[in-house]
Amino acid sequence: MSRSVDDPRTAGVGLEVPAPRPPAEAPREAAGPEGGTASVGDPGMIGLPSFLVGSMALGLVLVGFVPAAAAGASIAIIMTATGLGLLIAAVWAAQLAQSAVAGVFAIFAGFWLSYAALVLGLTHNWFAIPKTDVVRTQELFLIAWLVVVGLLTLASGRLPVAFTALFALVEVALLLDLLGTIYTNTALIKTAGWVVFAFVAVGAYLFLSGMSAATGGRPYPLGRPLLR
Repeated sequence: MSRSVDDPRTAGVGLEVPAPRPPAEAPREAAGPEGGTASVGDPGMIGLPSFLVGSMALGLVLVGFVPAAAAGASIAIIMTATGLGLLIAAVWAAQLAQSAVAGVFAIFAGFWLSYAALVLGLTHNWFAIPKTDVVRTQELFLIAWLVVVGLLTLASGRLPVAFTALFALVEVALLLDLLGTIYTNTALIKTAGWVVFAFVAVGAYLFLSGMSAATGGRPYPLGRPLLR
């Protein structure tokens, strides 16, 4: 995701020409915030695959790859690889002063970790929620994240359109899952799962674009921003 905000090959590098130095001298680090030093890199190389693996696991649950009674099958991936990976990416982006990138990764880290907590908490009755209120609790979770991801989608108008498409698909998946939960409609929930696979495809394209740039190639076309 960081490719839309900062080029990892130039982030934090000043425009001045460095003075000559002996060949044995170590390479200069890029200037960081407040006169310090910071490593140059692309946090998306951690954040995007972490996001993708959790999304794939959730999508498989929603389309019925595992029985409804095994809804927690995705939690091992989501709570560890996805949640921790996104947190690491957010910290890395913040260290590079990539505020928007850090915010995006932190938002999705919060989503996945809170989803894991919700599933585990409801399964083991950690929150002492009566069974009659379990569905309402799920609706509360989905509505809250529907609002936040909706704001993120609106705020992404100045990013390349591939990012806006990714966030919009996440929003659609949340909406379908919410409607399926409200009306106990498994068809809507399965449709939400297929939409999850759609935004996985977009995320995979973004990851391949970033990996191409990180290995010396060119990034893929990501589309013009909706806003200027």
